[in-house]
Amino acid sequence: MKILCIGHVTYDITFMTDDFPKENTKSRYHEKTECAGGPAAIAAFLLAKWGENVQMAGLVGKDDYGKRIQKEFSINRVKVDNLELREGMETSYSLILANRSNGTRTIMMYVPKGEVLEPFTPKEAPDIILLDGHEYKASLKLLKKYPNAISVLDAGRDKKEILDLAKEVNYIVCSKEFAERVTGIKIDYNQKTTLADAFNKMESMFRANIVITLEENGSLYKYNGQIKIMPSIKVKTIDSTGAGDIFHGAFVYGLAKNFDYEKTLKFASVAGALSVTRTGGYKSIPTLDEMNDVYEQIK
Repeated sequence: MKILCIGHVTYDITFMTDDFPKENTKSRYHEKTECAGGPAAIAAFLLAKWGENVQMAGLVGKDDYGKRIQKEFSINRVKVDNLELREGMETSYSLILANRSNGTRTIMMYVPKGEVLEPFTPKEAPDIILLDGHEYKASLKLLKKYPNAISVLDAGRDKKEILDLAKEVNYIVCSKEFAERVTGIKIDYNQKTTLADAFNKMESMFRANIVITLEENGSLYKYNGQIKIMPSIKVKTIDSTGAGDIFHGAFVYGLAKNFDYEKTLKFASVAGALSVTRTGGYKSIPTLDEMNDVYEQIK
């Protein structure tokens, strides 16, 4: 199947640390990872690594970071016909502190103002479209132009544009925080009714299939009319950068392979969990062999 990923593209520089720096101090780091990043971009890297026909649509500057990103996509077999390198624009970049002691990451991102990807027509009509909501105009045109394509929204922010896109897609895969903000319902794991209430309200607001990711607590979904939790696998977290993006990429992979819905979610959960045991955005994507080994052990 032909898959199109569209959204924000950035250049990530990750420093590994054992504690969070104090304000007004200097910190030195001896381990770092640099690579292309962005929600839909990391998903595109995964899909290409796992052998899918995938193209990335996004906007970067015609500068050093932009050219590095373009090269990384090409080396990793992600098609870049719709990756625009814009003259005079500075590429977005992120400085990430990954705290080994507790597995958290802190991201400081530079994003140029006023730069948007204009609507376009891809050379290949997509069978699946993955959107991260960052390029609203171009994303909406794609959804209108290819109504028969399977569409998946990585919903990370509750901006009006993303909520508008959420009304147009087949699948919404969102975080617990997104679900809470949109529904106004605080999810409390000790009060199971809050999980069902938030899920049901999301369903009433959008006509899509809903998945709410709950990090180490798994993901919330509906199958055969029943709201269920797909548990995550227990791992030691080293760096959680890109874990959600890798989950989304693996979810799209399952759709492309016509996996059973629960297998798709379990596969995505395994991918996200394995990714946090290593460092560096898309460089933490597991191989398909690793995926299949772990999946066979837990299915």
